[in-house]
Amino acid sequence: MSGVVAVGLIGVAAVVWVVRVREAEARRVRAVFGEVAGVAAGPAWRSAGEGWWTWVRGRPEWGCAVAGAVIGFAGASPLPLVLGVCAVPAAARARRGRAALRMRERRGDAVIRLCEVLAGEVRAGRQPGAGLAVAVRESDALSGAGSASVMAAARFGGDVPGALRAAAGEPGAEGLQGLAACWHVAVDRGAGLAAGLERLADALRAERDQRADLRAQLAGPWSTAVMLAGLPALGLLLGSALGARPLRVLLHTGAGVGCLVVGGALEAAGLWWALRIVRRAEA
Repeated sequence: MSGVVAVGLIGVAAVVWVVRVREAEARRVRAVFGEVAGVAAGPAWRSAGEGWWTWVRGRPEWGCAVAGAVIGFAGASPLPLVLGVCAVPAAARARRGRAALRMRERRGDAVIRLCEVLAGEVRAGRQPGAGLAVAVRESDALSGAGSASVMAAARFGGDVPGALRAAAGEPGAEGLQGLAACWHVAVDRGAGLAAGLERLADALRAERDQRADLRAQLAGPWSTAVMLAGLPALGLLLGSALGARPLRVLLHTGAGVGCLVVGGALEAAGLWWALRIVRRAEA
């Protein structure tokens, strides 16, 4: 059985090595064709080390596979390694969800900043179109085609509310709908536009603070659920420290494998239910 675990570890190492070789080849091709012009190429070993660390830091979900390999080696069974590899997609999805949430929050803060900067520019006497162009550059609330369309509409007298509504479709940029409404009703009156933008910024800020407060209140129950979910692992560690060899029972006996499957299913169901409650409360 230990030979099977060793073969599994060798397979994982081979896959990681192939990925690293392909990435190194791609970097060399980009360097040859000048896509990384101006960046000094350091020693090969330093570049490889930095690339490896970047790859590992950008994909922490592979820690599930590493943990499964360690547990499988300790328990002389390939089952933990298989389960760890199977958990990688779910962990990657959770990581992408957290990254999307952070991006949404940053974009929401940028929209508030855009409203504040635009209100200040209008109060200072700048024309709304020119002020919007300055606010878009300083706040970085828009990206890509949305920023280009809004800037073009502001500079050349286009449909600014329409461009803002189109850009409001990005996650976190929903506040641009309010900016479009303010622009539509008060673009010809600078003072009125500035006052409306200030009220809009206050409303968006209050909504952001309310979400943050709710998230802080829900952090306690969620932390409790995660802690309770980790108690079985603590029990396994204590059993191993006492010499009871719980991994051998769980991985090499029929009753142990059955308990492992049922317990894992219950753990997953409990975490899913707790996460569903938290998301419904946030919604």
